[in-house]
Amino acid sequence: MDKNQAKRRIAKLRDEINHHRYLYHVLDSPEISDGALDSLKHELEKLENQHPELITADSPTQRVSGKALDKFEKVSHKTRMLSLNDAFSENEMFEWEERIKKMIPGKSIEYFCEVKVDGFSVSLEYKKGMLQTGSTRGDGQIGENVTQNLKTIEAVPLHLEQDIDVEVRGEVFMTKKVFDKVNNEQKKSGGKIYANPRNLAAGSIRQLNPKIAASRQLDFMTFEITQGSNVSTHKEEHDLAKKLGFKTVDQTKQCKNIKEVMEFYNQINQKRDKLPYQIDGIVISVNNNDLKKKLGVVGKAPRGMIALKFAAEQATTVVEDIVVQVGRTGALTPLAHLRPVQVAGSTVSRATLHNIDEIERLDVRIGDTVIIEKAGDIIPDIVSVLPKLRTGKEKKFVMPKKCPSCGADVIRKLGEVAHYCTNPKCFSIEKEKIIHFVSKSAFNIVGFGQKIVEQLMNEGVITSAADIFILTEDNLKPLERFAEKSAENLVKAIKQSRRINLQRFIYSLGIRHVGEETAFVLAREFGSLDNLRKSSLEKLVSINDVGPVVGKSIFGWFMEEENIKLIEDLLMHVEIEKMEKQKKKQGVVGKTFVLSGGLDSMTRDEAKNRIRVLGGEVSLSISKNTDYLVLGSEAGSKLEKAKKLNVKILEENEFIKLIS
Repeated sequence: MDKNQAKRRIAKLRDEINHHRYLYHVLDSPEISDGALDSLKHELEKLENQHPELITADSPTQRVSGKALDKFEKVSHKTRMLSLNDAFSENEMFEWEERIKKMIPGKSIEYFCEVKVDGFSVSLEYKKGMLQTGSTRGDGQIGENVTQNLKTIEAVPLHLEQDIDVEVRGEVFMTKKVFDKVNNEQKKSGGKIYANPRNLAAGSIRQLNPKIAASRQLDFMTFEITQGSNVSTHKEEHDLAKKLGFKTVDQTKQCKNIKEVMEFYNQINQKRDKLPYQIDGIVISVNNNDLKKKLGVVGKAPRGMIALKFAAEQATTVVEDIVVQVGRTGALTPLAHLRPVQVAGSTVSRATLHNIDEIERLDVRIGDTVIIEKAGDIIPDIVSVLPKLRTGKEKKFVMPKKCPSCGADVIRKLGEVAHYCTNPKCFSIEKEKIIHFVSKSAFNIVGFGQKIVEQLMNEGVITSAADIFILTEDNLKPLERFAEKSAENLVKAIKQSRRINLQRFIYSLGIRHVGEETAFVLAREFGSLDNLRKSSLEKLVSINDVGPVVGKSIFGWFMEEENIKLIEDLLMHVEIEKMEKQKKKQGVVGKTFVLSGGLDSMTRDEAKNRIRVLGGEVSLSISKNTDYLVLGSEAGSKLEKAKKLNVKILEENEFIKLIS
């Protein structure tokens, strides 16, 4: 964007960030997630770096936090309480290192890394070893006197082990265990349920009555000694803090280079869910205090320190376009094309908008700045729009009246939210059917991706799923992108997929309303494809978890001549395993399981099938209806949510014992 566009965008970003920072830091009442706010700040910082002449003294990048609350006495900080700039990737860490090395050429730099406790920063001043004043960050220069509340925290020493004058800074936080206990008590009494430990800790310190802070079992850890220390490294500051009687984080590491920093970051990221408190990244400091001091301060942050944040599950970006995708049922799904952004560890450039009703509910327009959310491997959703960032050039989306693939009429069926292409032979519908057929949860033909499907259909080599099983190497070798080895590999993969269990075969057919769960129910109920094909409508409708809408869809599918021919053609090439009846098991039947991370003793698909065979259900996400979270290696954010909702957590050995 040019300078004028950047100027307008910067102004809007500042207003939006200031609004949310005030809600978060002053009122402890955030409307958006930390990840989304970090994303907005990151965009502003990048724009200001590109146009430094547009930086103003009142920009959110140039100050630390909101103003002090009037209900507390003001305290001037002897040394400004700074914040940290954020990094979100290895590349940004190398860029940071390059910047600081230019400022201190020829100097050898060692780094000190520590976990970043997600808490509430405060400053503690001691005279002759006695606690005199405890204050909040405030705007970095002036904070709030919260001494009496801080005195209620057992981890804050009232008298140090040495009678010295010193100022320390650290984080007030609440452990996950205490947070869960508080929320359970609130739930029982019908009180407010708190969003996260950080906000509850901050709110507790800002209470006028110290008894409230005392009742919250808050904790404290020191991360810095700003005055009264003669040590030469940040590592020695941590050691001195411990000698004086303060708690510091155990998860630290001295690193010689950014590669070692990233190794530490990855180690912490894998085990952070098992820590007793929440963290949102790691802090990297130039270990030598003289070098760090020489690097100075830029805006609100010291140049010699940076926070490397964990991948956010939410972020902000811009909707660059909204296009329509035609699915295997003919449904038209609006898809938002986004300005690429990092979310949950991967670059995201698209998000589903589901249907026109969802677009209207969100009031999302082309050109809008939006908050997106990603969970697991699911395509991201747009959570909300930030309308204050609109310029007036945004465009409303209109559902097309003609199919973008074949030009046929588009209709909206009575009582449904989706729009449909009216041409059953639409190329996109046929293509999506075959893509579904070869997918991992269906025939799982390795190497048979979307581009291969499109190529073979465009060349007229295949027209239906059954054609896949008569492909030969000679069919494939003349085609672009196919060499002798790749043709051989694909034919081999097709051959290996010919034997398939009943559940996966049913799912592969792409019957409307029949997902993996329903396919399993049908396989368990009928045991064979022949029994399912002969079933009456009354029988289908009467099955639990099927019902009238799905039952009619299944019955109607098996009545259509085209589908009858497809089944007959497929049966000439594939072998379907019958499902053996197995007794349901107490402790599993009727229970809902969520799997998180990988298991050592079986694949996720094997675990899912085992649960279903024994009468349980498998869900992708944690909710109040979840009975068990099965904890595999590298479990993600599901663990935290399970703890909040009091879902029973099973280690792998406990899970194996339950299903054996």
